[in-house]
Amino acid sequence: MLDDFSHGGQIEQFAKELSCSTDEIIDLSSNINFIKPTIDVDFNNIDISSYPTYDNLYLKIANKYQVQKDNIELFNGGSSAIFALFAHLNLSHCTIYSPAYLEYKRASKIYGYELDTINRFTQITRAVKPNSLVVFVNPSTPDGKYYDIEEFLEAWDRLNCTILIDESFLDFTNFKSATRFINRYKKLYILKSMTKFYSCASVRCGTLISSISNIKNIKQNEPMWKLSLFDSLYLQSALDDKIFAKTAKAINIKNHILLKQLLEKYNFIEEIYPSDANFFLVKLQNTTSLQIINHLKRYKIMVRDCYNFDYLDDSFIRVAVKNETSIKELEKGLDSFGI
Repeated sequence: MLDDFSHGGQIEQFAKELSCSTDEIIDLSSNINFIKPTIDVDFNNIDISSYPTYDNLYLKIANKYQVQKDNIELFNGGSSAIFALFAHLNLSHCTIYSPAYLEYKRASKIYGYELDTINRFTQITRAVKPNSLVVFVNPSTPDGKYYDIEEFLEAWDRLNCTILIDESFLDFTNFKSATRFINRYKKLYILKSMTKFYSCASVRCGTLISSISNIKNIKQNEPMWKLSLFDSLYLQSALDDKIFAKTAKAINIKNHILLKQLLEKYNFIEEIYPSDANFFLVKLQNTTSLQIINHLKRYKIMVRDCYNFDYLDDSFIRVAVKNETSIKELEKGLDSFGI
């Protein structure tokens, strides 16, 4: 079982339990893109004797998200960006539209925020507390739904809320980013986790986007060097692969359809939540997440147990979109469940 803040992708531990290598595991618990960009960097010939500079990386990220480089600050991963922002804002109250990425709840507790959660599935129109830090993940996790939040932004702004929109999975879609509102709403921040779409969870880079004045204030409390030269060059090369984004989205959409069709076959699945991202939230019936997980271990397949998300329980799992071979192996495992 997971602890309160655990997440998917713990492949080493899973392989150890099965006494096999990680190469044998089919990881459907992690929502990292299974398509990888082409990296044109000779890491063996990089000069690492001097301190890194990030000017080129800032420019390429700014160009990708159609903002100015002064609108962004880089961090050693999305989670680091979250914790830095919570510390920087130093507010007293946080409202998280849940279920959501569990690091938000953890950051709230560590930095002493009074925490309120709003159930996105049943109470999304519930009013938030004035002056709160509002956190909204879009597309959401663990269900992958994209929300049109323009009216929400106006309502939150009227209540003098500070707003954080997590768009870590938006690159998998064709929806518009909330970055277009950063100059309209003075207390709006956008989080981009570069590692999800660019398939590089071990390359740590998270990006906060906000008004120039907000980013300037954040930078004053940040260290000069947060990313390694390896991180920077890897991401620059990934962003230079102009074919990647279009190809990756197309293949993910195709396999998204295949996975949904597969999941629809089984009577022990009560509901497949609508998803715009590269994963599905699945509600089970007449069985539990642990029973499914233990059964799929026979096939060396990992799925995400979702019992530790707010408003979910042990009847929920998350299944990520991966390659066709993985989907076919999952079919073998699910076909034999209950036999």
